[in-house]
Amino acid sequence: MLKEQPLVSVLMTAYNTEPYIGAAIESVLLSSYSNWELIICDDASTDNTHIIAQKYAAADNRVKIFRNERNLGDYPNRNKAASYASGKYIKYLDADDMLYDFGLELMVRYTEMFPEAGFGLGAYPDNDRPFPILLSPREIYLEHFLKYNHFDRAPGSGLIKRDVFNTVGGFSGKRMIGDYEFWFKIARTYSMVKVHIDTYWNRMHPGQESQSDYARKNYSKLRAEVVKEALIHPGCPLTDDDMEIVQRHLKSIKRRDNLINGFARIKKIFS
Repeated sequence: MLKEQPLVSVLMTAYNTEPYIGAAIESVLLSSYSNWELIICDDASTDNTHIIAQKYAAADNRVKIFRNERNLGDYPNRNKAASYASGKYIKYLDADDMLYDFGLELMVRYTEMFPEAGFGLGAYPDNDRPFPILLSPREIYLEHFLKYNHFDRAPGSGLIKRDVFNTVGGFSGKRMIGDYEFWFKIARTYSMVKVHIDTYWNRMHPGQESQSDYARKNYSKLRAEVVKEALIHPGCPLTDDDMEIVQRHLKSIKRRDNLINGFARIKKIFS
């Protein structure tokens, strides 16, 4: 008898994504993995986002639409969407992105191989061993800082056990940096399955906050604050020896970046 596929709650947060949401929904409908529900949480859009989503919901009862009375913002809306989920796993897919047809099937199959894992995350290939790979919290942190930058992933890169998401309290709500912070938080306690990084297409367009003036001015500072808080947190899984290695590595990166920025300024002066 075949093992029953676990239910996956695909969480699609949307705000004024009229040009893109149809393609995003259709990418879920075309998934080779069939046991899913698609929860669309419209953050009080002022365009036709909600109308487009309603058409799909009318045609497929696995598509469920919720609409906020007021705009909550990115990460509070992600938490809101998760509150409607009923699956074993939650899988974020932004309304301007697209899921590859094999994406859900691959992530579920690999993550299910390790019942002790709290989440799966898209990762760069390892030269020493093939996917899937299980990492302990300490290993996740070390690989992030010294090799693979695991936490530089959008929410759509992960497959998260719903009970684990709820246990860690979801996203803090910090603007723009909430996903980076969340991976540190969940990885302090739970092991992670490394899976192929390309399970969905992350669309880039001028309307995204990552392309905004706010992002250009503030992202580096916000990112540094998250790293600092993660390393001094009482639950940080790194040993004292690990911490020395990581601190040396971070300092070397900072020196390199300062040199690059210095050369860029000199070039600008003489150009």
